[in-house]
Amino acid sequence: MKIKESIERVPGGLMMVPLVCGALLATLTPHIGAFFGSFTNALFTGALPMLAVFYVCLGATISIQSLPVIVKRGGALMAAKVGLGVFCGIVLGHFLGTQPVASGWFGGLSTLAVVAAINDTNGGLYMALMRRYGKTHDAAAYSVMALESGPFLTMVTLGVAGLSAFPWQTMLGAILPLCVGMLLGNLDPELRSFLGHGAPLMIPFFAFALGTTLDLHLVWSAGLLGIFLGVATLLASAIVLVSIDKIIGGNGTAGVAAATTAGNAAAVPMLVAAANPHYADAAKSATVLVASCVVVTSLLAPPLTAWWYARAKRHNTAAVGEG
Repeated sequence: MKIKESIERVPGGLMMVPLVCGALLATLTPHIGAFFGSFTNALFTGALPMLAVFYVCLGATISIQSLPVIVKRGGALMAAKVGLGVFCGIVLGHFLGTQPVASGWFGGLSTLAVVAAINDTNGGLYMALMRRYGKTHDAAAYSVMALESGPFLTMVTLGVAGLSAFPWQTMLGAILPLCVGMLLGNLDPELRSFLGHGAPLMIPFFAFALGTTLDLHLVWSAGLLGIFLGVATLLASAIVLVSIDKIIGGNGTAGVAAATTAGNAAAVPMLVAAANPHYADAAKSATVLVASCVVVTSLLAPPLTAWWYARAKRHNTAAVGEG
């Protein structure tokens, strides 16, 4: 049976399928983890420890030596995306504060959901698209953009937007596992390889644990809103990132490919709420909305990137012909 191959046919499948399985179990049998106890209950409730290990492994894949070469492209795209997140955080924070919309068409929407969806790029999809439509340094730029991973930049964004202050210990704690991984990976190439292989392995396990915290009634109610937020995230990010990519010498293709939401971004609302209880009410619906953004942006980004690449190529050919 080709179970893994089937799962990977789903956009963000290694994240989404276990997350949905966990949500189904939690919705249909909400006390199953406590009933079995021991390691089984730990799997149902252990998302935070697994995420800590995941970020150590992810950090080990980031090479410090590669930063000067690709910081122009990766740094510019990352700064643009974080800047967009700050802008949205300030605007939405003015109207919504830390709480989600209580009812109506936008019920469940929160500043936390929007910022988390924008701040983290789907690295695997970006690199795959750049290998097809870009250059080597475009794909390598993600080693800088990987610094977006985790709740740190979302906490910074919410802090800059004036919504909440996070203690410096909490801010440092959010990025410390990633930094430890970077240190170990750059000190020892064998550790980089060893830990780097662990990052994708952790995804389905923490995704399942995250799923067990979700109520699928919220997923149903957030369906259309999740699609809307995913499309809005993709288009708004693409407009900003294409402009930045052109300014730094690209043709905009990398900007479109980076306008996605990473699968692990669905974990960010819960991590932010763990650091600041003011976001507890927004975290559950935000997790569902961000997960929807993962699916929507993963489905729409590849054809949009292919279309933009073909468009840029035609314009380049026409310019050469006129020259």
